[in-house]
Amino acid sequence: MTTSRYRWVIVAAGGLLGCVAIGGMFSLPVLLQPIARDTGWSVTGVSSAMTIGFLAMAMTSMVWGTLSDRLGPLPVVLTGSIVIALSLALASRATSLVAFQFIFGAMVGSATAAIFAPMMATVTGWFDTHRSLAVSLVSAGMGMAPMTMSPLVAWLVSHHDWRTSMQILAVVVAAIMIPVSLLVRRAPALEAALAAPSDGAPPQKEMSLAQALRSPQFAILLATNFFCCATHSGPIIHTVSYAISCGIPMIAAVTIYSVEGLAGMGGRIAFGLLGDRFGAKRTLVAGLLVQAFGALAYVFARELAAFYAVAALFGFVYAGTMPLYSALARENFPLRMMGTVIGGLAMAGSLGMASGPVAGGLIYDTFASYAWLYIGSWAVGLGAFLIALTFKPFAKVEAEPAAAPA
Repeated sequence: MTTSRYRWVIVAAGGLLGCVAIGGMFSLPVLLQPIARDTGWSVTGVSSAMTIGFLAMAMTSMVWGTLSDRLGPLPVVLTGSIVIALSLALASRATSLVAFQFIFGAMVGSATAAIFAPMMATVTGWFDTHRSLAVSLVSAGMGMAPMTMSPLVAWLVSHHDWRTSMQILAVVVAAIMIPVSLLVRRAPALEAALAAPSDGAPPQKEMSLAQALRSPQFAILLATNFFCCATHSGPIIHTVSYAISCGIPMIAAVTIYSVEGLAGMGGRIAFGLLGDRFGAKRTLVAGLLVQAFGALAYVFARELAAFYAVAALFGFVYAGTMPLYSALARENFPLRMMGTVIGGLAMAGSLGMASGPVAGGLIYDTFASYAWLYIGSWAVGLGAFLIALTFKPFAKVEAEPAAAPA
């Protein structure tokens, strides 16, 4: 199979691996009540495993990314795939809440991080054209988890107890992820870079990793991604509760998430195409501005139709912006350190996601209203927009002398 064709195999592998990995981690919301009823553990205690998982993802993303730079993506994603399946199996046998929190939270969360950053970094290296679309397709695959894996887990737990369901899920994860991970290959451009000085990479190819991590460009991308994720995290977690507080029945309120998720699938593809057409930075900046006002629009939603309209806009935009960080990183940093750079971005994003549930709960408890959550998200979103405006790509004039030798 030619390189030009195999790059789409890498995209498909990344999307499938991400879908199953995220699906394994997000099986917990589906299993939450059955676990609590069967074990007597508190709902707060069981659900806190998700918070631990987000923190574990944040803390290990750069580690996995750096390992993928040094060892190649295959051993990293293969290890992550094995650990996710093993952790789900072990979590199903946990006899104490602390053990469950550690196994499901720390182990599943950290292993999931072994998929995201290495695969996004790998995909960026396989594409010189259609790069934004490629990473968006991988992200879209990950976004399929709520529409594929979650229904599977719901079906399993409706026929089995939660422990058996999680054990079956572990088998499914292993059966899919381990073979697919074997398809992953290091980008040919990076292989060429290891053998020769010129690899078609950005003009910063001589930049050291320490210089990259200390650069203003890296700091701005980290801050932008943190505030971007903090913007949509609270609304994602609390919108169903807000809709219920507006008098919308729970069954109908839950469908708001479905609208948001379906719109997000379209947003990932659309923003990928726009990023290739107009540039990743320009598209990202515009998306961040729309995201901020999309969050604010929830304040004015009271009826189900209004919630659907806002959810469609908000889901389209926030999901669409996320893959563009990887494309922007690839345009500005050397390919050989892409796993570390994207791992850093994943760390910032995970921390931003972890802030939303807590902040939203505190705001509601303090004001007995969700309005300030969305107003606060709007303000944070404007902050992300303003920070992104300050991003200046590295100068490209230095590339000419480096490209001269044949």
